[in-house]
Amino acid sequence: MKIIVAPDAFKGSMSAVQAARAIERGLKRAMPEAEIVRCPLADGGEGTLDVFRQTAGSTECPVPAVDPLGRSLEAPLILLEGGDTAVIELARTAGLDLLSPKERNPLRTSTAGVGMQILRALDKGVRTVILTIGGSATNDGGMGMIRVLGGRFLDGDEHELEGTGGDLLRVVHMDLSGLDSRIAQTEFKVLCDVNNPFYGPRGAARVYAPQKGADAHTVEELDRGLVQLARLIQEKTGVDLQKLPGAGAAGGFGGGAAALLGARLVSGIQEVLEISGFEQMIEGGALVLTGEGRTDGQTLEGKVPYGVLQKTREAGIPMVVLSGSLGEGANRMLDAGAAGLFSIQREPGTLESAMSRGEELLEDAALRIGVLFRELMVLREQERP
Repeated sequence: MKIIVAPDAFKGSMSAVQAARAIERGLKRAMPEAEIVRCPLADGGEGTLDVFRQTAGSTECPVPAVDPLGRSLEAPLILLEGGDTAVIELARTAGLDLLSPKERNPLRTSTAGVGMQILRALDKGVRTVILTIGGSATNDGGMGMIRVLGGRFLDGDEHELEGTGGDLLRVVHMDLSGLDSRIAQTEFKVLCDVNNPFYGPRGAARVYAPQKGADAHTVEELDRGLVQLARLIQEKTGVDLQKLPGAGAAGGFGGGAAALLGARLVSGIQEVLEISGFEQMIEGGALVLTGEGRTDGQTLEGKVPYGVLQKTREAGIPMVVLSGSLGEGANRMLDAGAAGLFSIQREPGTLESAMSRGEELLEDAALRIGVLFRELMVLREQERP
């Protein structure tokens, strides 16, 4: 019997790789004879790079870069088999977790480090760059990255700006004539797990900037700045970012990359499923288990469990979701065709306690699912003539 284990990370508790191993341990306790195939997944947010590390033939090449405040660091760069494709995780250079709570201020941060990683990837001769953009500490519309790649952003006095979030309202001119010539010969893909517009009530600043340290006044300033940058970009390139779903991802990085690099904004989970060979992996499978930290209505907007469900429905394989918690709208996964939806928590307790015991709770939940599935298979065999 073949069972595929394909969870996302349980944020703050365990990586997708750790979660897959915990589920495997639980299943093996229930069904020692079963063939367990691990396939840890991600949707373009934090941890996506770790999933690509598991891809056959991938290699890691650390490169010099800077963090959101311009401090030097060594950033990971993954080259997929053949060396033609590079994977860059924005969270590793422009991520919120790189800053202390007191340092978080989207007026001061930028995506310059991502630009440095892209240059290093181009130096290695890659033809495709995949950018996973969840978990950013930035709200610069991608200006910091573009400046490193040769673009220039100028204020009304023709002074060049650094490209931080605080520069958005000061940008009057944009000069792209100095962009690295290799960009035009490179395919860029931006892996998104949200579809927010560039600005406005559901835009980058108003929805996400408070998580990055912005107060109410700063949020309004950033939103007005994104409006100004979008207007400038449309004048320069003809691209209306407000009509592009996902342009607001990572503080407007998605939109900046689309308009100024020619990047395609794609579903993170669909891209990961394709590269991992998920459709081929589940062939002949009897059951698929997936999971995430919290399942709610947003799960159906492009998160890992929904992406997995779409593939398992097509293949006619039952899929069960194991989650740290179930929120409002979680039952929509059942309506969409999931065979089961379970919280791994056994008893009331604090969030901190549950997260610290994540692997134990997940293994135990997988054991219970495994026992149930084993007994169902026994009954099915007994019912056969």
